[in-house]
Amino acid sequence: MNPFQFDAHSTLDAQVQAQLCAYNAAFDELGLRFRWDARTLTSLAAIDGEQARITAYIEAHHAHLLKAYSAEFLSRAILGKKNARYPACLSTRVETVPHAGHAARQPQATHRREHLSYGAELPALAGV
Repeated sequence: MNPFQFDAHSTLDAQVQAQLCAYNAAFDELGLRFRWDARTLTSLAAIDGEQARITAYIEAHHAHLLKAYSAEFLSRAILGKKNARYPACLSTRVETVPHAGHAARQPQATHRREHLSYGAELPALAGV
């Protein structure tokens, strides 16, 4: 690997980690019991648009939330919280992260803060 490839890989890793931190913080702030890892984030990168990626994830892995909230409402709330932390969007094609083409079902988080702060734009989610 030449130095340019190493720098590009390091930059991509840093971008992926920043995205993950922002998304996972948004989920936590909204009281959602799921977390993304690099595999999940990069598997969703093939979908054009962040809101569409979030919607696809919710529909595939947390469809029960759609009984109480619309996909548009949830994806906008998550994206708003995520963008407050890290407004950059991950490119639609990420190839250097291992297993980028394999979407894995994400385990739900087993812990959360005792007192979550819910923004006025999203009421506490039922069953969370």
